[in-house]
Amino acid sequence: MHENHTDTGTDSATVTAPGGVQAAADDIGDDAYDVLVIGAGPVGLTTAIQLGARGWRVGLVERWPHAYPLPRAVVFDHEVARILASLGLADALPTFSEPAADYEWRNGTGETLLRLAFENTGHSGWPTMNIFTQPQLEGALEAQARRTSGVEVLRGWEATDLAEDASGVSLTVAESAGDEPVLRSGVRKRRTLRAQYVVGCDGANSFVRSRMTTTMADRGFQHDWLVLDVLPHDPDRVFTPRNLQVCDPLRPTTAVSGGPGRRRWEFMLLPGESSAEFGSAENAWRLLAAWDLHPGNATLERHTVYTFRARWAENWREGRLLLAGDAAHQMPPFAGQGMCSGIRDAANLTWKLDLVLHGDAGETLLDTYTTERSQHLQHAIELSVFLGGIICEPDPTAAALRDARMLADRKDGRGPLADMPPQMLTGGLLRQAPDGTPKAPAGQLDCQGRVRFRGRTGLFDQAVGSGFALLATEDPRAALDDEALGWCERLGIRLLRLTGDPAANGPADVVDLDGTYSSHLERCGQGALLLRPDHYVFGGASRKEEVSGLVAALRQELTVSAAVSQAG
Repeated sequence: MHENHTDTGTDSATVTAPGGVQAAADDIGDDAYDVLVIGAGPVGLTTAIQLGARGWRVGLVERWPHAYPLPRAVVFDHEVARILASLGLADALPTFSEPAADYEWRNGTGETLLRLAFENTGHSGWPTMNIFTQPQLEGALEAQARRTSGVEVLRGWEATDLAEDASGVSLTVAESAGDEPVLRSGVRKRRTLRAQYVVGCDGANSFVRSRMTTTMADRGFQHDWLVLDVLPHDPDRVFTPRNLQVCDPLRPTTAVSGGPGRRRWEFMLLPGESSAEFGSAENAWRLLAAWDLHPGNATLERHTVYTFRARWAENWREGRLLLAGDAAHQMPPFAGQGMCSGIRDAANLTWKLDLVLHGDAGETLLDTYTTERSQHLQHAIELSVFLGGIICEPDPTAAALRDARMLADRKDGRGPLADMPPQMLTGGLLRQAPDGTPKAPAGQLDCQGRVRFRGRTGLFDQAVGSGFALLATEDPRAALDDEALGWCERLGIRLLRLTGDPAANGPADVVDLDGTYSSHLERCGQGALLLRPDHYVFGGASRKEEVSGLVAALRQELTVSAAVSQAG
């Protein structure tokens, strides 16, 4: 599936006072936060909401006074749908997204090379792939952020300088119109904000990343594509297939849904073509004419040329500075994982920051953020580059060989994704086997199904809630001593008994309405799973007697991180 992003960043002159903190020409006071998040796109908003919901004071800094009104990313998967729903958007998601029913690849002569059908209920309880409209998603996220106690949205303020010390970060921000400074009587207002940590969710031209020493790894993939967002006037017009990739060496083309009531076309520029000429509205309509679209039956909402790249930061944390989203990585859109990866960044980072801020773990726990997300992210980039190599082939001879290979694979029931490894964590905060590798099922993404809990019925997150959970076929409390129970309570670990008995109504009983969890546990040979707040499995226990050791393993990992941090 496809998506696009608009890079955001900062580029402004600064005046630096002694000690490295920018001098304010018109200082309007200091503001103290626990965490400052720079960039109010989907990743920054998700980060702010998750931290605010955990009780922290968050300043969300965004240089643009108003949200970007045009589409960019257009797809999110079942895992990201679950994360968005856990933010409080479960009821809103169907209003601006729809399941991606299909995805078909054809060659230049119209032969079908690959056809994918996506399930309406994926592993995480939401449709496997979803097409959406980003401005509506951002609107829902920002409204939720403003409703979240402790979150302050600071629009129209640009990060211009920062200074880190032993106890926190001082961030200087200046009033901004987005693409230029705001001057009042020739003076630009400035504020000095203070926080323990700063998270840069500020795009490919990240200000935060510019203040770090991390280098960028580059996969060497680079192609220019014209992206068109279109609103057909006939709401009943059906495009079949709904999502199409035309692997034509004469003009690689994408035609997909852009969310309810919208369509997106993407056309690859060929060698020698001018971005300025190819990206004009006149050329856009010329290309769309082949799809029976013209100014009389459609509105061209946006036309712009993007350069698709594949690169990532080597380190996503440096002291009290952290990166997420496009600030940490960019990738081609062909697997639809750019924004998804950024949302996963937020889900991974925020619960770890919460533990560190609470003092339940040392700041070295934050190093697992880079470990876990970087390897996961590189899988997504390799997948995107792999698909891009198939799609962006301009040589007719090479394309003919590709077509023959894909047609043969299709007859054999294989596709180009058959040999790609599954997405899971392979290192970080996971229960370890004796050889130092994760002990299965540690690192797996947990499933989600419909349950009933304390009179509430729905998907697990909406019925039970988010956070740590110890889910077992027998009451896990019986396997833990008082000290372990007290530690679980302090950390917020829900101790839950999974049952298929529809009459069960105990305070810890989770009734598995559709057998989703019992089937999952049986497949992985476990009687209990300790689930992390980002829905990945910390570890499992096959027998009741192993549950206490499972809890002890998590406690040990967090204790070690605290000890290492104190020693450092």
